[in-house]
Amino acid sequence: MAISYNKLWKLLIDKNMKKKDLQRLSGVSSATISKLGRNENVNTEILQKICAALNCDICDVMEFVPNTNKEEKQNNG
Repeated sequence: MAISYNKLWKLLIDKNMKKKDLQRLSGVSSATISKLGRNENVNTEILQKICAALNCDICDVMEFVPNTNKEEKQNNG
């Protein structure tokens, strides 16, 4: 399983916010925003800050998605 933050980006669009706005409001770094953009793992404390800033639940910003065959091959060597 992989993590997708597509829900977060859709939520920002719905709230008419940019990534910079999220960064400023939540207090997370630009490096963290970049990691989220690449669907990389981040600390749960970061996700908590984002949810608090956007007044939403964790399921509103992320979801688990099945790996594609290409990703599975990369992860298995």
